[in-house]
Amino acid sequence: MAEHIYVQPISSSRGREPDACLLEKIAHRLAGVFNAKVIVEREPVHIPGTAYNPRRRQYSAEMIVQFLEREKKSGKVLAVADFDLYAPSLNFVFGLAGLLTDIAIISISRLRQEFYQLPADPARFTSRVIKEAVHEIGHLYELSHCPDTRCVMHFSNSLPDTDGKSEDPCAKCRKMIKTYGKTKIVEAS
Repeated sequence: MAEHIYVQPISSSRGREPDACLLEKIAHRLAGVFNAKVIVEREPVHIPGTAYNPRRRQYSAEMIVQFLEREKKSGKVLAVADFDLYAPSLNFVFGLAGLLTDIAIISISRLRQEFYQLPADPARFTSRVIKEAVHEIGHLYELSHCPDTRCVMHFSNSLPDTDGKSEDPCAKCRKMIKTYGKTKIVEAS
């Protein structure tokens, strides 16, 4: 039986909720790449105000992942936020995966052209969102950053990095997804 992935919209007092149509596009792509049953949650989870850093005017991705861990379902969770995220020692993050929690989060705010005062480009925006979603869920499937610059698992330090890669894992990463969970060593007690 395929693993479950939940696509969970996130809301905050300072950000808008992600569009339901976009969440469905994410779900469709995740289902195809990871051969998983993907469930789009309709009700957004409202995150606590303590995750907001007023000095940075951003939300802590780590704090949100920790908060979501307390409400975790069985399966993997991709939280989708429409507000800016950061992680310690980084100016911002497009996404973050909590490897020990099976929870990942992406922010779609910096993936919009409008964030940079450029004209909207809906197709480019959707492609960027899908790439970041697949990338972060890939980490939950124990994939590391890939040296292949076209692979979706290649590290994105900027939008040109994201735009330059594919929405798909390379052959090596696809093979690792197919074998995920099948080669784990279980210690006898």
